[in-house]
Amino acid sequence: MPKSLPGLLILLSLLMMALPTNADDVSFLVAGELIDPVEGKRISNPVVEIRGDRIASVTENGTVPDGATVIDLGDATILPGLADMHTHLTFNDNDFGMKMMALSTADFAIRGVANARRALMAGFTAGRDLGAFGYADVALRNAINSGEIPGPRLQVSGPAISATGGHCDNNYLSVDFDATSDGAADSPWGVRIKVRENRKYGADVIKICATGGVLSKGTDPGARQFTFEELEAIVDEAHMLGMQVAAHAHGTEGILFAIRAGVDSIEHSSLIDDEGLELAAENGTFLSINAYSPTYMSTQGESLGIPADSLRRARAMAASRLERYRVAIAEDAKIVFGSDTSTYPRDDHAKQFSVYVDLGMTPMQAIQSATTVAAESLGWVGDTGAIAEGYFADIIAVEGDPLDDISTLENVTFVMKGGEVYVD
Repeated sequence: MPKSLPGLLILLSLLMMALPTNADDVSFLVAGELIDPVEGKRISNPVVEIRGDRIASVTENGTVPDGATVIDLGDATILPGLADMHTHLTFNDNDFGMKMMALSTADFAIRGVANARRALMAGFTAGRDLGAFGYADVALRNAINSGEIPGPRLQVSGPAISATGGHCDNNYLSVDFDATSDGAADSPWGVRIKVRENRKYGADVIKICATGGVLSKGTDPGARQFTFEELEAIVDEAHMLGMQVAAHAHGTEGILFAIRAGVDSIEHSSLIDDEGLELAAENGTFLSINAYSPTYMSTQGESLGIPADSLRRARAMAASRLERYRVAIAEDAKIVFGSDTSTYPRDDHAKQFSVYVDLGMTPMQAIQSATTVAAESLGWVGDTGAIAEGYFADIIAVEGDPLDDISTLENVTFVMKGGEVYVD
C-alpha cells in the first residue's frame, strides 16, 4: 500500500465528517416547557420532531420512537430563536467618532464575522443589519448563507441612504478628503439611483436616514433630512423592486413624513407623537424601538468612547424617548425588537427585553416582538418566529421561565439554527 494512502483516508474521513447533515436525518428535541408566541401560551413537556433543517411536528406530552436520536434538554424552557430587527454587526461597540475614519471595509467585514457568531450564540437566529460600509453586510450574509461562517439569518441594507451632510453621511473630515458616504444622495432622481445601486450590489432592504442622529457630527436628531418628494421616490423605487424601506427617524416631523411616504418601519421612533402612532396603526407601519440604549448611553456612554457632543444629544432625549415608548406600548403599536447594537456592549444584547417589560409590555409581548412580530416584518412568517410544523428548526432554550422572569433570556443555554446545534 502506498505510504500516502493512510493520510488520504484520514483526510477523506475528516471531509465526510464536515459534510452538512442529510435532509432525511431525524431527531427529537424534548424539554420541560415550550413557549408558543403564536398562540401566546405555554406547552408542557414538548416533543419537537426535526427533519433536516425544518420542524416536522410538535406535540405536547408526546412520545419519542424507540431508537430515535434524542436531544434531551431536561427541565429547560424552549422558544423560537430570537430576531434583532436593527443591528450593526459590522461595527464594534466602540467604533465612534474619528476612530471610524481609520477603519477599512476589510475591518468591518472581520468585525461582522466575529459579531455574527456572538449574536447567534446569544440566541439571535435572525434579523436585519441596517447600515454598513462597502457592502460588508452583503458579504457577511452571503458567507452565513453558504455555511462558511456561523451567524443569524439576515436581511441587509448595504449603505444607508442619507441627504448630503446628514446623519449617515461622513461628516468628520474636511472637503480635502472627499469623504462623502456611499449612500449620500439628493433629489428624487438621486435617491432613486441609490436605491437601484444598493439593489444591484445585493441589498435586501433599503435603509434611509429620515432625520438627524445622535452619533453623527453636526446633525440634529429632531430635524427632518429629506423632502417629502425624496421620501416618496425612495419608497416607490424600493417597493417597485420588491424591497422594504426602514427609516431611521428620531424627530416627530420626520417620523410623520416617513410614514406618510409609505415606509415599512420606523427605526428608533424616539419622539413619535400621538398622530404618528395613529398613522402607523392605519398604515401597518412597524416601530423598531431600541429602549435599552438611551439609558445606557446616557449613564455609561463614556466607557464606549462616545463623543461628548453625541452624549449631550443622547441625554437630552433619553427621558422623552422612554416616555413615548411607554405610550406606544400602551397603544399596542406593532413593535419589533431592534437593539441598535454597537450603541451598547454586545454582551448586554438581551437586556432590552427587561426594559420592554418595565415600560409596560407583558413578558409574552416582549418575546413576540423578537419572534412573531419580527417574522411578520421580515416577511418570513412560516419560516421563522415559531416552533411549529414547517418552520426552520431555529430553537433556543433557557433555564427557568421567561414568562415569569424575562431576564432569563439574557442567559441562553442552547441554540439550534436550521437543525444544527451551536450551543449545548
